[in-house]
Amino acid sequence: MLADAVRLAHWAADGAGPGTAPLTSHALERAAAALGLTPAQVRAGWDRARLAGLVELHGDTVRPGWRLRAWERDDSAVLRGWVALFDAWSLVHAAPRGIEATTVAEAVEAVPQVLSLLQLSAGPVTVPALLDLLGQRVAELHEERCEVAYGPHLPTTPATGRAAADATELNALLLDWALEGLAAVGALTLGAGHATLTPLGNWAVWVKLEQICVAAQSPAGNIEQPAADMLLGCARLTPGPARAEYRAWLAARPVGSAVAELIAVARGEDALLRGLAFEALRVVGAPAEPVVRSVVTDASLRPYALLWLAEYEGADPDDAQEVLSREEATWLWVDTAAAVADHGETGLLVRHLDSAVQGTVPALLDEIRAVGHPRTVQVLVALAAAHPDPALAKAVRRAAFQVHTGGV
Repeated sequence: MLADAVRLAHWAADGAGPGTAPLTSHALERAAAALGLTPAQVRAGWDRARLAGLVELHGDTVRPGWRLRAWERDDSAVLRGWVALFDAWSLVHAAPRGIEATTVAEAVEAVPQVLSLLQLSAGPVTVPALLDLLGQRVAELHEERCEVAYGPHLPTTPATGRAAADATELNALLLDWALEGLAAVGALTLGAGHATLTPLGNWAVWVKLEQICVAAQSPAGNIEQPAADMLLGCARLTPGPARAEYRAWLAARPVGSAVAELIAVARGEDALLRGLAFEALRVVGAPAEPVVRSVVTDASLRPYALLWLAEYEGADPDDAQEVLSREEATWLWVDTAAAVADHGETGLLVRHLDSAVQGTVPALLDEIRAVGHPRTVQVLVALAAAHPDPALAKAVRRAAFQVHTGGV
């Protein structure tokens, strides 16, 4: 289903491709010649490459997408690419001409019920049965919106005579279009007067149902909240419920925008949200990898990104700290201490000393002064106020004063 799209995406990624979007006639001819495809195959393959996330458009520039980079080594990237194509079936197969956009949109909104019937039937379903379901669902949509349909829209009350015939004809036209579009992306097969889900289509429906169930099981009710509020809502949850909340929040959003929102929160000043954002990104998995890799050069995110990548690539979480340099580990210690100072308990800040790689407080203080974290002074002041040992607290306060004044 995506073989030509993958070849075209590699052709573009290797530098032989168009470089800019949309595909020009010259690039179309070059691709056809280089890959042994017809111009029509190139056009179709290029559209599918874009819809499946194999290539990404940044302004007018074309770049390889993360799925293309992961295609040969990660089966989930292939499945996600196909699901993206499946979701875009109405773009792959153009809608019939002469029908209002709102009417087409209603048919698209009703298609999940059609797919559910096909999935529950576990075999061929006749076109009349699908047509009846489509008409019922569109009428329900009108009712839910308290709309009275006019013109080419389907009526919300039983129609008679010519109006009923027109509605049935329009429904039949839209159903044919939907079934052909779903067949075009490999979700179903069409027979003489019936349709059947393919194994891939059956799996896709299960995935969608699972996402709906996950989203409905949000334990803390943060699905509709922006990322920062959702993360704060998860701050006091134990790891298991927190992960369930992350999954529910992610299931309700396109993965790309969800990842971007989490990274934006991580770039903020709240250290607690920074750590929680990367915990949520662990639930995202492979789709977050290119974005996480891209922020490794950001000083405030680098330690978190390196740990995320190490675990993503198979390192044990207990051993992942080894990927950090001494300076990066110290920066992360200060950032975590800032999160504890802002949101945690006094005793937790004192216990946080035990996690420092330096092993002794004097060594930790020396390296903290050199690392340049913007919250260093506040962290040291909070630690000095919390520590029960007067001598150690005095040394920490002295270090805070030195950092504040630029002394040594």
